[in-house]
Amino acid sequence: MQDHEQSTKTELAYRLLRRDILATRLKPGAPMKLSVLRESYGIGWTPLREALSRLEAEGLVTAISNRGFAVAPVSREELDDLTRARLAVEMPLLLESIENGDSAWESAVVTAHYRLSRCKVSVEHFSESEIDEWDEKHAAFHAALIGAARSNWLTRFQSTISDQLRRHHRFLSLAPTLRAAAGMSKGYEEAVAALQDAMAIEHHTELMEAALDRDFERARSLMADHIGFTVNVYVQSEDGGRSQSSGRPSLPGLASK
Repeated sequence: MQDHEQSTKTELAYRLLRRDILATRLKPGAPMKLSVLRESYGIGWTPLREALSRLEAEGLVTAISNRGFAVAPVSREELDDLTRARLAVEMPLLLESIENGDSAWESAVVTAHYRLSRCKVSVEHFSESEIDEWDEKHAAFHAALIGAARSNWLTRFQSTISDQLRRHHRFLSLAPTLRAAAGMSKGYEEAVAALQDAMAIEHHTELMEAALDRDFERARSLMADHIGFTVNVYVQSEDGGRSQSSGRPSLPGLASK
């Protein structure tokens, strides 16, 4: 009974910490002092240590010699690397899913798209809960698209990459752009426009239709575009709107077609 209770507390600590890391409420690079976490989450030392060890194994937390733990950092270089990894892993999953998908898969894709379409997030007026909801529905849509794929290993890799990209996008792209929009910072019009474009339902509708039509080439092209949109938000935000792009946003390490 005691072991089960300890396991339950560890699982709770793990889920709470993981949630806040992915949502960047625990900022990348921030120290994770056990005393502070214990007070904030109301969870004991042992469950917290075990949870942090699990999160370290997932690459969401780093152990610092003689200094405890910290939230794993984010960087432009890692964002580029993760984007290449997403393209390499999610593209074959999408094509395999289109090939194998049945009527149940089609229904799941349509349902996930509908739920995403109901999430209305205004760049000018947003709340954290709205962003959390959109993030959840967006992830569910992409999970539905690849839901008929049969490669268990690629699916595992995709899940890991998706988690890491989520916090990179929120910290490097979403948060700076939304703050700029709220403050109407000069020069960030392009970044705000790029964010609105990346979150627009139209791109997701086109991707859904290509998948349901079993149009492999169009689905491949639209997925590459879609992955590039999120990188473009960061580029525009980083450059303060000075970088101008036209057509498809270029993916790191790949030439635009």
